[in-house]
Amino acid sequence: MAEKEDIFSSKMKYDGILDFPAFYKFDYLWLSEEKNFTLTETAYKEKIKGDSKDINIEWKGFLKVTDYFKFEIKVEFKIIELKDVELVKNGTKVKMNKGSVEVKIKGTLVRDYEGKFEKSATQKFMRSIYEKWIIPSRVDEYEGKIAEICDEFLSQAKAFLDITGKR
Repeated sequence: MAEKEDIFSSKMKYDGILDFPAFYKFDYLWLSEEKNFTLTETAYKEKIKGDSKDINIEWKGFLKVTDYFKFEIKVEFKIIELKDVELVKNGTKVKMNKGSVEVKIKGTLVRDYEGKFEKSATQKFMRSIYEKWIIPSRVDEYEGKIAEICDEFLSQAKAFLDITGKR
């Protein structure tokens, strides 16, 4: 069985004007095309309350780094009281949204994701020696890399919201 270790977990919040469809697309493309994660939307719940709605979205993704290591991420979006608004920018009306957004991300490093070292007690022992004495610097490197990707994702998402909400 693969060994999973949670490396990074954080969130960011934003309140104000946003373009939700563009934000959703930006986040998806950043993870799938910029960082090459295979993403799946595992949950989408929408609750309408009068002229606003609450939305909960969950993505799960993975990236095979080597034959031994894999990154897994889980992203949760919680949008509260999302409303359609019209703004006048440069003399033209622009449709935007207003609401509160919370984005959480969790990054996990998966070792031996294909279970190659799980067939016998001897192989499990060999895996522990391999990880402890042969590749400890590589384990540290990949832990740092998944944390860096997750942190950069939150920074990019926040910057996108800040820029689009103020234009």
